[in-house]
Amino acid sequence: MGLKWTDSLDIAIELDEHYPDTDPAQVNFVDLRDRVMRLGDFDDDPGHCGERILEAIQMAWIEERS
Repeated sequence: MGLKWTDSLDIAIELDEHYPDTDPAQVNFVDLRDRVMRLGDFDDDPGHCGERILEAIQMAWIEERS
């Protein structure tokens, strides 16, 4: 079973592993959405994503980086 939009912590961990030189606070939501959808384990409908979900993923990624 792949990652879903609601798996914000797991997505953040994957993003941190795939983009170690990226400052997550500087990634805009369009780029963040694209990066999440390119993750190998990601398997969810792109239409189920909204600003709140992206914000939760970004905040989890920032926390993961700390």
